[in-house]
Amino acid sequence: MNLAHAFDNHLGFSPIPDVTPVVFVVDDDLFVQKSIERMIQGEGLQFESFVSAQEFLAWPRPLVPSCLILAISSPDGIRVQRQIAEERPAIPIIAISGHEDIPTTVQAMKAGAVDFFVKPLKLDAVLGTIRHSLERSRQSLRREMGIRDLRNRYSSLTPRERQVMSLVASGLLNKQVGGELGISEITVKAHRGQVMQKMKANSLADLVRMAGTLPPSREAIHLA
Repeated sequence: MNLAHAFDNHLGFSPIPDVTPVVFVVDDDLFVQKSIERMIQGEGLQFESFVSAQEFLAWPRPLVPSCLILAISSPDGIRVQRQIAEERPAIPIIAISGHEDIPTTVQAMKAGAVDFFVKPLKLDAVLGTIRHSLERSRQSLRREMGIRDLRNRYSSLTPRERQVMSLVASGLLNKQVGGELGISEITVKAHRGQVMQKMKANSLADLVRMAGTLPPSREAIHLA
């Protein structure tokens, strides 16, 4: 188990379903599309191709591990790459081009491309990058789903329970939390128990990790 998986498990994140990853290709070169399609299908992966970035961006965002092979074949190719990266940040991009152009390669990598390949493609090398990109996407998706689940748990807390969670996670003892909120220690213990149950925290350490993972709450803690 790697560190990312271990951290996810500590936070109570569930693994993503066992689904077939998808590889997207944006290229108007049908020969390249067919070559990649045969390779992808040989790996047991899903394949979807598009002739333009606009067509790709109109496609609903997949909730499965995925990556994009993007042909940078026009002067505004880097701009298109940046647009896709902005609108589909969870999908790793593998850039390809019909000619070797060092400035374009550098710009593509700076714009976030996982790798850059020149046609004719060396499919074994591309496949290795695809595998790496899909694992990266899988971890990103797992993290996103976990955060979404964590937010749903947090939304189930009452305003008072959120106050108690924040103060407990900051390191205060039950008696100190009660003093800050103007409630009894017994009441704090009751709220704390509800927080632990609703957040599915197995320990105080779990609760602290969860509080650190959630974005700062907009609700101010109104002290009594």
